[in-house]
Amino acid sequence: MRVLKNIFLVLLVAVLAIGVFVPYQVEGADAPKKIVWKSSGHGPASDPSQIFHDECCKAITKASGGRLEVKPFVGGSIVPAYKELDAVHEGVLQMCYTCPMYNLDKWPAAGLISSRPGALAGEALRTWFNYGGGADLMNKMMGDYNTLTFPGALSPLPEEVFFHSKKKLETLDDLKALKARCMGDGGEILKRMGAATVIIPGGELYEAMKRGTIDAFEYSTLASNWNMHFNEVAQFVYISPTRAPSDPQVFFVNKEAWEALPDDLKLLVQTTVDRFTQAQHEYLVYESIKAVDKFREAGCEVLKVPAEIEVALLAEADKFYEEKSAKEDPIFAEIYNSMKTYGEAYRSVK
Repeated sequence: MRVLKNIFLVLLVAVLAIGVFVPYQVEGADAPKKIVWKSSGHGPASDPSQIFHDECCKAITKASGGRLEVKPFVGGSIVPAYKELDAVHEGVLQMCYTCPMYNLDKWPAAGLISSRPGALAGEALRTWFNYGGGADLMNKMMGDYNTLTFPGALSPLPEEVFFHSKKKLETLDDLKALKARCMGDGGEILKRMGAATVIIPGGELYEAMKRGTIDAFEYSTLASNWNMHFNEVAQFVYISPTRAPSDPQVFFVNKEAWEALPDDLKLLVQTTVDRFTQAQHEYLVYESIKAVDKFREAGCEVLKVPAEIEVALLAEADKFYEEKSAKEDPIFAEIYNSMKTYGEAYRSVK
């Protein structure tokens, strides 16, 4: 009897061992490996674009059941501001959300898919990017660079504020008297028109205006700029669709990290990014309408840019892009003409 009891105990221990250890080993072998990405926005924490970036990263992590964890970082916290795409290329980041125009040092054509004079307005820009070959052209522009983008990755955003300014603009001469922060091709075109333009990260604009380093600046939408308290440093808010009819920002991913993703996670990333970029655009259109009253109630003057300045700016922009198309690599003219042709077709049915 004692022998049978001992045998029973041995068998019980063996069964328990099989029940505990074997399934654990099988699960460990079959369980998908957790993937961790780091992604950075380009703005300060209060910028709606940064907020939407962060929420998009969290949504990807949640929707994947934790299989793909995307850790969000504020612009400038991993690499210097505006160097996010370089960090994706180098594998320091696996994803980023940034403005194409911050990469003019690599590709002159990057300024075309940006907040630029004479560009496509928001809805037209997103449809060109998603369905008119824009995403493919951007990937072609980047060539062997270790980054890529995809349809749905661009949020056009509504038109930028033309300028927050300490000085009133009534004539072209007033524009020429400004020292202003203006990025990308818009900055180059305004410089050609006589303005003194400088490059300053968005997170430093408030202090630059307080110190008197600049007289005026462009940054983003009315909604974004209200949240950054720019009403406290500039009396005049100038609006016009001419300098930046949209303020596109784009998600980019590291090619190697992307290729390593299973197909279902690629689809999940694309679908989630598409949803958040569209939502950000719609949110900022709505909030920018509300922000007009907020700026006025705070004592700012919200004014239209004088027609004299608008006409001169668009004329200089046309000349600038025709010159660039003739002298830059062929991809420049290819993107410029694609956007121009689509814009003409878009306006013909409006």
